[in-house]
Amino acid sequence: MKKLFWYFAAALVAAGCNSSTMKDNSEYIGPSSPEIVDGRMTPEVLLSLGRLSDPQISPDGESILYGVSYTSIEQNRSCRNLFITPASGGEKIQLTRSGKSISCARWSKDGGSIWYLQGGQLWKARLNGNVLGKAVKMSDVPAGIEEFCFSPDGEHILYVSQVRSAVEIPSESDPLLSKAKAYATEDLMYRHWDHWMTEINHSFVAPAGKKITPENSIDILGGPEVKYQLPNGPWGGLEELAWSPDSRYIAYSCKKLEGKQYAFSTGTKIYVYDLQTGDTSSLEGLCPAGYNTNPVWSPDGESLIWLSMERDGYEADKVDIFEVSILRDHDCEEDGHPELIGYNPNNLTWELPWNAASPVFSPDGKWIYFNALYKEGVQGIFRIATVGKTIEGPLTSYCETADFGTPFAFREDGTLLTTFSSMDFPTEIAALKPEDGFIDKITHENDAILSRLSPIRHEKRMIKTVDAQEMLTWVLYPPQFDSSKVYPAIEITLGGPQGTLSEDWSYRWNYRLMASQGYIVILPNRRGTTAFGQEWCEEISGDYIGLNMQDYLSAAKALKEEPYVGKMAACGASYGGYSVYYLAGIHGDVYDCFIAHAGIFNEEHMYMTTEEMWFPNWDNGGTPNEYSFTEGELGPRGDGITFGGIQQAGSPWSTKEEAVRHYANLPHKLVDKWHTPILCIHGGNDFRVPYDEAMAAFNAAQMMGVPSRLIVFPDENHWILQPQNALYWHRSYFSWLDRWLKNEK
Repeated sequence: MKKLFWYFAAALVAAGCNSSTMKDNSEYIGPSSPEIVDGRMTPEVLLSLGRLSDPQISPDGESILYGVSYTSIEQNRSCRNLFITPASGGEKIQLTRSGKSISCARWSKDGGSIWYLQGGQLWKARLNGNVLGKAVKMSDVPAGIEEFCFSPDGEHILYVSQVRSAVEIPSESDPLLSKAKAYATEDLMYRHWDHWMTEINHSFVAPAGKKITPENSIDILGGPEVKYQLPNGPWGGLEELAWSPDSRYIAYSCKKLEGKQYAFSTGTKIYVYDLQTGDTSSLEGLCPAGYNTNPVWSPDGESLIWLSMERDGYEADKVDIFEVSILRDHDCEEDGHPELIGYNPNNLTWELPWNAASPVFSPDGKWIYFNALYKEGVQGIFRIATVGKTIEGPLTSYCETADFGTPFAFREDGTLLTTFSSMDFPTEIAALKPEDGFIDKITHENDAILSRLSPIRHEKRMIKTVDAQEMLTWVLYPPQFDSSKVYPAIEITLGGPQGTLSEDWSYRWNYRLMASQGYIVILPNRRGTTAFGQEWCEEISGDYIGLNMQDYLSAAKALKEEPYVGKMAACGASYGGYSVYYLAGIHGDVYDCFIAHAGIFNEEHMYMTTEEMWFPNWDNGGTPNEYSFTEGELGPRGDGITFGGIQQAGSPWSTKEEAVRHYANLPHKLVDKWHTPILCIHGGNDFRVPYDEAMAAFNAAQMMGVPSRLIVFPDENHWILQPQNALYWHRSYFSWLDRWLKNEK
């Protein structure tokens, strides 16, 4: 009967339901049917794929609500609409057909309505069977709403909006200057990644039963005069806040610092806001010194877990799951409200050699599930028993050709609902049986397109490094690979610098697309990658020019020994771009061309123009000196590492041996050895690695007489996001490679 119900619901939708959200919209963007010739994947095919995200289980556990973004190259934009599918698998139903993107869709507590964000405001629509009714606007917040969630009892809404920051604009000093555009500051962190810090995130609580306005919303940080960020910008979201099961408390992670201290410190701590009293309890004394994020309450409300890094000032420290017990001390209660106290701190994953991510409790509280990139070079699901604290996993070892997200829901039989992707396909929803690792794919968003493409083969190879270590390296082969032929090759230099080349699917660095253009693709997990233990990860900090560069050369030389590998390029972004610029000065004749996207070229200059200072301060030789700050101190202290009261052991003016060595061997100091064609690409709104890094590298190449090309996207940031820009990026990328690797001259 259930299958028949979904069939008839689908037929109703196809026939055109009497719903404002389903009316045809001239700006609506739907799925594409791209032209595919001889099974060849192209950039146009990549951009035509639907991008599935944010699955949400219904209160009765029967249905999954999710969004899919489709792209129009002609309109130069994407649009996201909502779908629903049975949690047990089956046909999907399209709920909305809007020309404006819909995000953050959530079920009401009774499952009878869908709430979502569109145009920066909150909307609510009744769900009749599987047809969405007319939407009603549920908020009027001038600054807009970026994300929201319900309290467990459904009585309140927690949402993220913006308040004014400390960066001054002209109209604040004189209303007559409303057309003047300038930014003024007297402290650091005046811009972040891709925007000037004129506004910052704050989080608010409002009643769910009436239209949300600033007047009926409570700023849990205390008000707009408080210049801390919640969630932490620019990428943090509501995963940094969590309702307690009884809907009384909100645990949140916050870096309660401003200006220079914010720029140099990663010290983010856990706090608990009491909705009844308006008081905030601090768990700072129980938190390690570094990042403490993603708090999660146990189902009984008697403990809190979160992700934690131990060392302040280090963004790539080992990530553990930290736990504290929670006590409501009635002996300390005032006005009938007991004081909330945390105690018994416990590191649950201290023995695990890999970074934990995205922890969730099972509904019965017996397990904590999380994911981790582990030594097989893939992201798997693990779990911790809450009694005994034993760790099991990966539960996904049955399928080591995909990366898995943490479960977003659980069936009554213990089956996990999660997302997964691989180098072969983008994100889909799947069911996982933890007892045997069996995977059942629930959604099939892109099967129709992917089934028309010629398959590629990829494998793991262990490459011997110069110090006799074994380095996991992925190798992808073109369709219809023939080992008797010779193919050009691309070696990918990873960004980060910490991260892992895994079974992840990317819409920028898409390895299947690269292989489909006739290239062998080489992905070395060099020093600094995170899936092979903290020691391997930390061998890159303070040693950008050392073993990790030799790891790239080892992988390149090993593959070039194969008779089927011909000319080779090295290509990478961010720190991967740094790697390209550095390898250009030391490789000899290993590579035949280079591509650097958003690459670091002159770190002396970048240290003084980037924004999150803990990143270069630690990695450029500052390790293991943790963050410290002395208010009011001017100039150098005289110890060679402290300036302006701030520990700057990784700065260009540090006398620390590792920093001196680092700055003496930067890519821009090796340009007199450049002789290999190079393409430099950058976004004009990239504030982490400012775009003049690419200009400087290109200018240097031109001055050396090296064949070179510069592409700057003035409206893009660290990534290239607009569809036509993305298409031009891909075409330029392959045009450069084809020119230097496929040309026999």
